[in-house]
Amino acid sequence: MTANGRERAGAVVLVGEDGDREYLREPGDRLETDLGVLDVPSAVEPGDVLETHLGERFAVRELRGPDLFAHFERTGAPMLPRDVGLVVGHTGLAAGDRVLDAGTGTGVLAASLGRLGASVLTYERDPEFAAIARENVALAGVAADPDGSDGGDRDRRGDRSGGHDGDEGRGDDESGGTDGSDDASADPGVGSVVVRTGNVLDDLDGLAGETFDVVTLDTRDAPAVAACAPDLLAPGGFLAAYVPFVEGTRRVVEAARAAGLGEVRTYETLQREMDFDERGSRPSTTGVGHTGYLVFARA
Repeated sequence: MTANGRERAGAVVLVGEDGDREYLREPGDRLETDLGVLDVPSAVEPGDVLETHLGERFAVRELRGPDLFAHFERTGAPMLPRDVGLVVGHTGLAAGDRVLDAGTGTGVLAASLGRLGASVLTYERDPEFAAIARENVALAGVAADPDGSDGGDRDRRGDRSGGHDGDEGRGDDESGGTDGSDDASADPGVGSVVVRTGNVLDDLDGLAGETFDVVTLDTRDAPAVAACAPDLLAPGGFLAAYVPFVEGTRRVVEAARAAGLGEVRTYETLQREMDFDERGSRPSTTGVGHTGYLVFARA
C-alpha cells in the first residue's frame, strides 16, 4: 500500500545505507552483490529495512517516475524525466487519456504516461527492443497486455515487425512501441501500456476510426506521422514530438503546419543543475544540459 492508499504494484527500489547504491527488484526477487545476498519478501513495503546475509542494510523505497530512467534496461538513450514532464505539462495529459506513441525504445515515456493513468499504445520497430520495453513496463507496475496477446494483433493485420526504431540521435527507435496488447482503451483511470512490434505508419489502416488524446513521437519518421496526426487526434488533442536535431525539428514543424494543426510551438530542452559547495555557487560543469527539441501542436 502506498502513502495515498492505492495498492502498490511492480518493483521497489533498494537503497544502500551509504546512498550510493540502488537496485530495482520485484517482490520475491533475490539481490546478490558483494554486500551479500538479500531475498526481497513478497509482502515488502516502502519504508521497510532489509538486511543481506552479511548484515548490510537496504532501505525499501517506492518506485517513482524518475527511477524508471535510472533503472530500466536501456536499448538507447531514454527520455530524461524533465522532458517527460514537459510532454505532460504542455499537453495536459491526464488519467483516462488515450495516447499513441511511436518510438518506444527503452519505454520510459510510455511507462511514465501509463503510471499517470493513461492508456498507451506504443510502436517499436525492433523486436528485441520491444521485448525489453515490455519487461521494463512490467517492472514499472503498469498494466500490460491485458488480453495476453503480446502483440498478437500481427496475425490479424499482417506482420509489422522489422526495422530499427532508433531515432536520429538517441538510438531509442523509429516508430516503435511499448507494451503489448491489442486494446489501448483500458478502464479510464487505470493506466496501461501496449507495446506493438512494428512501424505505426504501416498500421494506419488498422488504426482507422480510432482517436487519441495525445500522439507522442520519438522517431525519424516523425514528420510523416505528424502529417497524419489530424486523422489520429481527437478534437483539441495534442501532438508532441521529441527531435534530437534542428533539421528534423523543422521538418516536423512544417509537416504539422501543412496538416492543418494549430498552436505549433517548439522548445529547446535545456537545463543546468546547480552546484553549491564551500568554494561558491555556480551551474554544474558536468551532466547533460541540452537534450533535444520538443515540438507541440494541437488538432
